[in-house]
Amino acid sequence: MAESSTPSRERIVAGAADMISRRGLNATSIRELAKHAKAPLGSTYHYFPEGKRQLATEAVRYAGTAVERILRKELDAGPAAGLRAFLGLWRDIVVRSDYRAGCPVLAVSVEEPPIDDTPPALLAAAEAFEGWERLLAEALRDRGVEREQAAGVAALVVAGVEGAIAMCRAKRSMRPLDLVERQLTAVIADAVAAAE
Repeated sequence: MAESSTPSRERIVAGAADMISRRGLNATSIRELAKHAKAPLGSTYHYFPEGKRQLATEAVRYAGTAVERILRKELDAGPAAGLRAFLGLWRDIVVRSDYRAGCPVLAVSVEEPPIDDTPPALLAAAEAFEGWERLLAEALRDRGVEREQAAGVAALVVAGVEGAIAMCRAKRSMRPLDLVERQLTAVIADAVAAAE
């Protein structure tokens, strides 16, 4: 059977997540998202009849879920392993893109929403951040860290890494992520040691 030349829905979503990670949401049109995914505009509207808003929301969910999947797997070995995986993922994306790409979840988060309506992509971004924090906090609690401290350390990890990604792109250097990695590794080690 001949393979269809129509791009898959998932490929369009993945392409949109990549494009948003490079240019942000407001600076990206549905036409550009389709082109970046090497998809005909008609196919894009077929899969996403609500247009850019729907595609952006699904792209953020896609990115959030992809990161969660990696975290969930690596956190089985403990919070330090989860941190290394989280850092490694973003390090790879930033370096491979020559500092042009970062996190699509962060990209959507920093764009100003309309006053009267919270865009679904922004809600999806909040859900992604919460999911990553929840997984990290659970891994810390599994090591005996008290609930409130585990939540605080998890939020620090996500905020620290996301901020470092933006700094790396601006400075065209991995130094901010390296510095944040050392500090977060120490915070996690201290929290786990204090709980033992």
